[in-house]
Amino acid sequence: MKTKVFGAALVLSLLGFGMSTASADEYPDRPISVMVSYGAGGATDFQARIVTMMAGNEDFLGEPIVIINKPGAGGRVGWNWFATEAEDDGYTMAAYNIPHFIAQSIEGGVKYSAESFEPIANWGADPAVLVVATDSPYNTVEELVDYAKGNPGKVTLSGAGLYVGHHIAALQIEKATGAKMAYIPTSGGGAAAMKAVIAGDVVAGVNNLSDAFRAREAGNVKILAVADLERNEMFLPDVPTFMEAGYEVDNSSVNFRGLMVPKGTDPAIIDMLAEKVPAMFESGRVKKQMDAGGSPIKVMTRDEVIAMWSDREEFLKELLAGLK
Repeated sequence: MKTKVFGAALVLSLLGFGMSTASADEYPDRPISVMVSYGAGGATDFQARIVTMMAGNEDFLGEPIVIINKPGAGGRVGWNWFATEAEDDGYTMAAYNIPHFIAQSIEGGVKYSAESFEPIANWGADPAVLVVATDSPYNTVEELVDYAKGNPGKVTLSGAGLYVGHHIAALQIEKATGAKMAYIPTSGGGAAAMKAVIAGDVVAGVNNLSDAFRAREAGNVKILAVADLERNEMFLPDVPTFMEAGYEVDNSSVNFRGLMVPKGTDPAIIDMLAEKVPAMFESGRVKKQMDAGGSPIKVMTRDEVIAMWSDREEFLKELLAGLK
C-alpha cells in the first residue's frame, strides 16, 4: 500500500498536479522560463533579458530565467498560449505589455483578459515615438503631417501589431492631426517594424523610445516626436512631444512592461515572486544596462500593477471607443 501511494504521488508530481505547501517552500528549485510575445531583438525581448539576468543570484530567485519567444499577431499568439496552455506551477512566467493585451481583450477575438493573469511586478514604461529613416526628407513632425494632409493615405506607418501601444499612438496621431495615414502592422514586433522604416518599406513608423534610441545611435533613423506628456530628458532631450508640436497626443500609448504568472498559481509562490522580483529589477547592474540601451525603468510592485491594470482597462475602454 505504501508503495502504491508513493507511486501515485510520483505520477501526480511528474504531471505537475498538486503543488503542495512543501513544494512552494522549496520554490524555485529549477530554472524558470519567461515567455515573450514578441520576436528576438525587439524592446520587450531586449529588456526582458536584461531585467532577469540577476535571477540566479541567491539574493533574488536563486535560479536562472530563460527567455522563450512566441511572437505573432501583435502578441496575441503568445498571450493566447499563456492563458490557455501554460502551467501554473510558477516555472512559466510571461512578460506583459500594457496597453497591448488589455486593448486587445477589449477589442475581442482573443482568449485572455486581465482576469487571465496574476501580475508580479513592472520593470519599465516605454513611450511611443514617431520615426523616419535617416535619409527621409522629413525633419519635423509638422513637415510629415503637412505632406500627409496633402497626400491622404500615402503616409504609411509601421508598428508592432494591432491594438498595441504603437497602433493606439497612430490612431491618436491621425485623429489629432486630421491627416489620413495608413497604419501597417508587422508580424515580427518592434524590431520588424523598425526594419521596415530603415529599409524604406514605409514612410514612417511608430515604435518604442528604447528601440528608436538604439536605432538612432546606430545612425539609422530620425526621431520626430514623443507620445508622452514631457520630453524624455535622459534619452531624447532634443525630441519634442506631440503636445509641443501642437497635436493632442498624450501618454495613452506608453508601454508598461513587467512579469506575470497564469491565474491559479499558488499564492505562496506569487507572494515570494512579488517580494523578490522588484528588488531584482532595481539591481545596479540591471539599471546600468537598461540605461545603456535607452530603456526607461519604472519599477512597480504587485499591488501597484494591479491598480495600474484596472485603471488602464477602464481608460482604454473609453479611449478606444472614441478613436473608432
